[in-house]
Amino acid sequence: MKENTASKNTLKKQLLPRHIRMIAIGGMIGTGIFKGSADTIGLAGPSVIFSYLFAGLLLLIVMGALAEMAIVYPSHNMKDLIQKAFGRRFSFVTGATYCFMWLTVCVIEVIAAGSFLQYWFSSIPLWILCLICSIVLILINATSVKSFGEIEFWFAGIKIFVIIAFILLGVSILFGIIPSNSPSSEYLHNYSNFVPNGWKAVFSTLLVVIFSYGGSELIGLTITETKDAEKVLPGVVKGVMWRVVLFYTLPIFIICGLIPWDKIDANASPFVQVFETAGLQGASHIMNFILLTAVLSAANSGIYGCTRMLHSLSQSGDAPKSLSYVNKQGVPVYSLAFSVLFLLMGTYIVYLYPEKAFSYLLAIPGFTVSLIWISICLAQLKLRPQYKQKPYFKLWGFPYLTLFAACALVISFIVFLIDSANRLSSTVCVAFVLVMIIFSLFKRNTKSTSRKVSNDTN
Repeated sequence: MKENTASKNTLKKQLLPRHIRMIAIGGMIGTGIFKGSADTIGLAGPSVIFSYLFAGLLLLIVMGALAEMAIVYPSHNMKDLIQKAFGRRFSFVTGATYCFMWLTVCVIEVIAAGSFLQYWFSSIPLWILCLICSIVLILINATSVKSFGEIEFWFAGIKIFVIIAFILLGVSILFGIIPSNSPSSEYLHNYSNFVPNGWKAVFSTLLVVIFSYGGSELIGLTITETKDAEKVLPGVVKGVMWRVVLFYTLPIFIICGLIPWDKIDANASPFVQVFETAGLQGASHIMNFILLTAVLSAANSGIYGCTRMLHSLSQSGDAPKSLSYVNKQGVPVYSLAFSVLFLLMGTYIVYLYPEKAFSYLLAIPGFTVSLIWISICLAQLKLRPQYKQKPYFKLWGFPYLTLFAACALVISFIVFLIDSANRLSSTVCVAFVLVMIIFSLFKRNTKSTSRKVSNDTN
């Protein structure tokens, strides 16, 4: 009986290296680049490229630390590694916060998907389009984990193909290879004032950029569903890192070169605006369709991340046991049902605040991604001296690079908290973390009392 119960709660190792590579890329390349880039460019101008490059360096360090620990401790996902370093209470708070982040990200991506659909269906309310997108995502995540991996592989593949095509087309327009409505020299003049709002504005965009890169740590959750994860993970991490940095920095460079930074419409995708500015109206419709699939892909990865973290919390006894139940297809169905409920709540928020819902929610994931990345860095700093075996892949520059990344993330985290523009988001995030800390204390005290009563009875 115990074996049958265990098998019902065990995830299936059906993901291949190409699947986890695309799941990570799918989680990272979404609203942050396709729509959120309008906000970062509007705040810092062309110099926002420095934010993307610096955040890419932090990402490289964080993912290198995660890959190293995964080799030493096989079959340990991201939450397990944090628990091994700092104990169950800390891992519970970070795990619950991570679930909160991905649930919020899913809502953000669904809102973005709905706004892209309004490009064609302007008469349909945004909340109805968001609901339709949510239903599609639910059906995808209800399939087997192998089928999910295949769907996400092609989803992410489409957006990568489009970004590459956008880069090639943008460079051709920028340097006059392809004729457009305006001379290419006018575009290049946009770089005459590279830092229009000062370096403080560049730093203030860092947290939004970190949110854009958030999703890379999904690799740390695919470990329990990947064959020979400890062998394939370092190669996957290296491949994902350089692709993501290039896929972010080059499009930002092109957008800033083709559209004056202060003329970018914050309510539309800069990618679509580039084609419209260049006079390629037909291409903008194609691009809008691609952007739609891209954000749906990111939301798809988000639901995966949330359900797997809920499953992990349940397996360790930090969430209701029912959330760990896995059906024959390898899907944690009750964890998925919980995610569905949050998606529907997000749709209701869009119904109530169609104009403000996106901006209200956008800052929350940046807070959480910073917290998770800090936790990964600190876990590596603590666990490295305890390794019982020497991993074949080790993050270079230890402990200095890891300390540098942790300090940079802490500083950006503090700046986010004290920024008056983020007051609402900061309040929500801090309140959630405090509630989880209190819950973990209460839960532990309850267990201790139960054990004492049991011993007294005996």
